[in-house]
Amino acid sequence: MNKDKIIIAAALTGAATTRAHCPYIPYTPVELGEEALRAVNAGASIVHIHAREDDGTPSWRPEVFTAISREVRSRCPDVIINYSTGAIGVPLEVRIGHLAHTKPEMAAFNMGSMNYAIYSKKHQKFYWNGVFENSFDTMMTVVKRMNEHGICPEMECFDTGHIRNAEPLRSMGLIPDNACYSLVMGVLGGIPATPENLMHQIKQVPENAMWQSIVISRNQWQLNALAAMMGGNIRVGLEDNFYLPNNEMATSNGALVEQAVALARLMGREVATIAETRERIGLTRISALPNIKS
Repeated sequence: MNKDKIIIAAALTGAATTRAHCPYIPYTPVELGEEALRAVNAGASIVHIHAREDDGTPSWRPEVFTAISREVRSRCPDVIINYSTGAIGVPLEVRIGHLAHTKPEMAAFNMGSMNYAIYSKKHQKFYWNGVFENSFDTMMTVVKRMNEHGICPEMECFDTGHIRNAEPLRSMGLIPDNACYSLVMGVLGGIPATPENLMHQIKQVPENAMWQSIVISRNQWQLNALAAMMGGNIRVGLEDNFYLPNNEMATSNGALVEQAVALARLMGREVATIAETRERIGLTRISALPNIKS
């Protein structure tokens, strides 16, 4: 693959937001399968997914992940599936229990502990306020599980120290060479989403390592343009931002991916296909359908 081609990922749903925030957020496995198809048809080659129960509450049941895998694979046979492993107040073995059953090609690997909050300045209150625990012991357990099942870590770095946290794990041989650095910006408790901060974060990534920008706010479009210009990859989706560049609410993940493709081309980048993305990351297998009955 030409490394100048940009990889676009779509984060389909997230865990904290509801249809009260955006009526188009998918909850059920069927809805996630349909959203994956819309994203892939628009140009995404990776779909990042949090599982939910049918009422929208976060789920860690392997049966739910299994059903999601089946619905996505039935519509998008070769898309790269990337499952979440992050949660607050959920036991570690529950957070990562689905990996052994679904064996996705990729999974989110959270690279450090932090305060994690949603705050309304207008109403002077926190709508979400917790501590996201990811000690080195936790990280070692998570990445060993990923290695055991041949899952590529997508290293989510919410601040500068999180990028550096990869160093001892690399020294120990726990992080594979194809692991991707995700520069997450805009979460309260992590690094703010500004052009200056994105440039600083890019400079911390090891030379020749693959990286992508993940921006949690409407600032996503400006910073994704910067990331594309700097040779990185980008993520969009209803988990990160509900709004199109014209400030209209997106009606699907596909609509957001369409704008990401247009943005990338404005920056002089062509979009990688799924096959090209697999080649770039070094993913030689497609995650199989799990055997657990849903």
